[in-house]
Amino acid sequence: MSGNPQSNVARPSVLSLNINSKSALYAAYMPYLKNGGIFLPTAKNYALGDEVFLLLQVMDDPAKHPVAGRVVWITPAGAQRNKAQGIGVHFASDDACKVLRQRIETVLAGHLNNPGRPTHTL
Repeated sequence: MSGNPQSNVARPSVLSLNINSKSALYAAYMPYLKNGGIFLPTAKNYALGDEVFLLLQVMDDPAKHPVAGRVVWITPAGAQRNKAQGIGVHFASDDACKVLRQRIETVLAGHLNNPGRPTHTL
């Protein structure tokens, strides 16, 4: 028999990301999504709608925030303008994600909505 045995795996991937600077957080954060989201550099292949689970550490916060979400953005290898390969994950609407979004937006206060600064997505 042939085929890919992993193609039928239903459980979400678990990814870890540590963002250690405000500029890196600005480049990765996706404020235009309803619940917020984050870009993760990865060479692993994902499809739009795939469920993922993140352990996200933001700057000086020692906690690794558990975040559930779905892939809503894919930047393939070799993308235009030398964009990093990876995925954008839309945060779930649960309380943990709301707390994380508020934490990120507090750190980035005054820097969001700055169309002149490049990001990993738009």
